[in-house]
Amino acid sequence: MTTLRPVSANVVWHRATVTRARREAQNGHRGAILWFTGLSGSGKSTLAHAVEEALHQHGCRTFVLDGDNVRHGLCGDLGFSAKDRQENIRRIGEMAKVFMEAGVIVLTAFISPYRADRERVRGIVERGDFIEIYCDTPIEICESRDVKGLYKKARAGQLAEFTGITSPYEAPENCELTVQTGLAELDVCVHQVADEMIRSGIINAENFSHDSSKKS
Repeated sequence: MTTLRPVSANVVWHRATVTRARREAQNGHRGAILWFTGLSGSGKSTLAHAVEEALHQHGCRTFVLDGDNVRHGLCGDLGFSAKDRQENIRRIGEMAKVFMEAGVIVLTAFISPYRADRERVRGIVERGDFIEIYCDTPIEICESRDVKGLYKKARAGQLAEFTGITSPYEAPENCELTVQTGLAELDVCVHQVADEMIRSGIINAENFSHDSSKKS
């Protein structure tokens, strides 16, 4: 695990009496970062929110950090240059870590096109806390889902630095899970993510069934 040194020399880490372990025990599951990555239109946000809904119905404490939503506030000062993308993911990674330390399962839905940036986030938490989920969807399908018209603008030269067209996307090489979000039904993808969470020890199989029933 790697951390940045603070700019000020007069900064001391304060250790709370309420620890992550105590929060997790109260929640009944581990805190973790589920990092959904893929092209625009690959289904990252749709899948992340569907997974959150399923987890919430089973009593888990969750929160989704969505790319567009974050750029309305925390990262509203950033553009889409390589440098700004790197800073965007750095901030998201630090915020996701705070949620995780609170015992929350935080789901992030960001293109996060560069492997180095995703690995940097992985490096600030302990092994097993960061689950990278690649939403593998052919660009043709992503373009067919382009409700914002961004691909069309990018291909027409009206939108610079658009991932997959005028800016690169580096697919994961060693992610924990690849989901075929362009071909598989949404509920199948949700179950695949849930199975990976069970395998990783984030949630218990006894507390998460693959049916649609809700907790009373």
